[in-house]
Amino acid sequence: MNKFFKITAALPLISVLNGCTFGTSIDNLMAPPKLSIEQEQIYNALTDATGGAVSLKYPKSGKYLSAFIVEDIDGDGGNEAVVFYEKTGLAAPENTLRINILDRGDNGKWRSVYDTPADGSEIERVMISQLGENSRMNLIIGSSLINRSEKTAAVYSYSGGKLERTFSESYSFIDVTDLDGDGENEFLLLKGSANDSPAAAEAYKLDSDGKYHRYRAELSSGFTEFDAVSYGSLYSGETGLYIDAVSGNGYIQTEIVFMNEKGLQKAFSDQNQSFMTLRPSGCRSMDVDGDSSLEIPVQTIAPGYSNVPEGEQMSLTEWLTVSAAGSGESKYVSYYSVGDGYIFIFPEKWRDKVTIKRDAINDEIVVCAFENNEMGRELLRIYCAEDEASREDRLSSGYMLLRTKGDSAYLGYIPNSDSGDGLSITEAEAAIGFKFN
Repeated sequence: MNKFFKITAALPLISVLNGCTFGTSIDNLMAPPKLSIEQEQIYNALTDATGGAVSLKYPKSGKYLSAFIVEDIDGDGGNEAVVFYEKTGLAAPENTLRINILDRGDNGKWRSVYDTPADGSEIERVMISQLGENSRMNLIIGSSLINRSEKTAAVYSYSGGKLERTFSESYSFIDVTDLDGDGENEFLLLKGSANDSPAAAEAYKLDSDGKYHRYRAELSSGFTEFDAVSYGSLYSGETGLYIDAVSGNGYIQTEIVFMNEKGLQKAFSDQNQSFMTLRPSGCRSMDVDGDSSLEIPVQTIAPGYSNVPEGEQMSLTEWLTVSAAGSGESKYVSYYSVGDGYIFIFPEKWRDKVTIKRDAINDEIVVCAFENNEMGRELLRIYCAEDEASREDRLSSGYMLLRTKGDSAYLGYIPNSDSGDGLSITEAEAAIGFKFN
């Protein structure tokens, strides 16, 4: 708990530390792929049915990234084609985004059998799945307006040549998964706060009669959007939905929900535990040790830097997990270099006994012993070589190769001196502690 009080006290200073940011989407850099022979046949059948030129619409994410989805969506053993398109030449205010269902006739030729307008102007994601104990196949479509801010999830059932909408709701995140481990999928939906409605996680199941059963857990009322959503094992063996949510002013915090016989539950015992995870936007929860459980990165001021100007401060990252009691616990301490794309997990013997500094001349991060509020001997140097010459120069000077990634080589140097303080590490320990983010 003392560590958490330190974390809370450091929050006003986090924004000046080494923030965590990640790359942007490349959607705008991708060109539509060339159509296959089957897709050409479907496209021709579509244009014959619409009587004019159309513009195909491609989902932005998920398993299905084509404007043509060929799957058995009615359970009759044969595939149907689902095509997203908009008619050309119509005025912008008109709802031009449409869904067309095509089927293959006895002669093997595709023909349009149903056409309907869709919500929004862009297709965000498409999923096809059974839900709950109901055997019907569901076509789940997430769509958005052109600015991709307002999103709507719609669930359709296709039967007898007709596409029927059975569900519609606004959302920020959607997915289909077996969250409670009962062998049946749930439809998951996250919503940000709006007006007087708090942010919430919702799970939907379908019963044998086709009725939706909703399970809901309210999140922090201040969450308006979500930075990242991931799955990871919890202490109890259940699957947790790790929600890195935007809490305002460039910060995110993590809430974790899971599902059992009681419905959706929160892993943290109270809101204060979730608040302990407050950190700069982009520092996402991740599995840093490969144990299938996610850790939550929280930045703290490195020892020895509390009383120096903010621009000169250095930070360490604590990786938190959730205990059986629903509280956050520090699992690891590390140095996290977002710019160079790596994490160095400190060995347990370094906890509360080391700090870091930056060697600006040699462009290296240095881990040093720290005792009695003073920086002591060097324990490890880390350098990122971006060319062959600097890599070979360091290797010839006694550095070890930790990892390579693309054209970059990450090197470490361990001094030979040992003062008997028990803080020296081996090359094997250095290699084990080095991770890519």
